[in-house]
Amino acid sequence: MITRKENKFKHKYVMLIDDDELDNFINEKMVQASCFSENTYITTSGKSALEFLSNIVNNFPNPEIVFPEVIFIDINMPIMDGFQFIQLLKSTFSNHLKYTQLIILTSSVFPEDKERAYELSSNILFMNKPLTEEMLNNFDIPTKIIQ
Repeated sequence: MITRKENKFKHKYVMLIDDDELDNFINEKMVQASCFSENTYITTSGKSALEFLSNIVNNFPNPEIVFPEVIFIDINMPIMDGFQFIQLLKSTFSNHLKYTQLIILTSSVFPEDKERAYELSSNILFMNKPLTEEMLNNFDIPTKIIQ
């Protein structure tokens, strides 16, 4: 009898956006080690993340299949901060965000940053660095249903 192998990963695609390459490296290893995602897209700026997502939407026949289910965003980045990225993401890709959880992953301890995040969307999660396995296991994200 042939049985279907169950996927050990919680998600197929996640994205890490942080201008610190060491943080991206460490977070990628945590995502992999905890089997949180099978694939991880990594960018070092909001601008490059928007370009990457635009390429997905414009070049894949079914972009929802490869669009990230979780996007981790640092807020303190040069040129385009995380808040500006989220605003542009929501205005540009609103049709593709139905099953995408936005998570601000930051070293900021300012309550104003958390308030500003919730002003952008009540669905944004706010987490402090470093990313841990416990953090990855303590929240649920709607699963994509691809037919």
